[in-house]
Amino acid sequence: MEKVVKDEKEWRVLLSPEEFRVLRQAGTERPFTGEYVDTKTVGVYSCRACGAELFRSEAKFDSHCGWPSFYEPSKSEAVTLLEDRSLGMVRVEVRCARCDSHLGHVFHGEGYPTPTDDRYCINSVSLRLIPAEES
Repeated sequence: MEKVVKDEKEWRVLLSPEEFRVLRQAGTERPFTGEYVDTKTVGVYSCRACGAELFRSEAKFDSHCGWPSFYEPSKSEAVTLLEDRSLGMVRVEVRCARCDSHLGHVFHGEGYPTPTDDRYCINSVSLRLIPAEES
């Protein structure tokens, strides 16, 4: 996978202010406000910053947490996981492996009836849904 490396100025030109705040400054969109929270459309979710494939609709599930939730990335190498000790707690941050943009966080062992018991809690503004072609 070819890495995408840009400086802050380049990212600011390519991204909206909200996209930049979330993707490049590890911000979070308000719960239940993102465009993909309740989406059921079949397709591929790619990184809004670089276009890399991150998640597939088949792994999306309703967690009722306020953000789109997936139980696994489309490929294990699509994302990187980092310890996040911000906000006085320990969490696991999810980043795009191709461009190092912040996507959200992953939580394990919450008891959701999914194959992995993982919840990748991802900001809608970090994603772009590419619907599957209609037959």
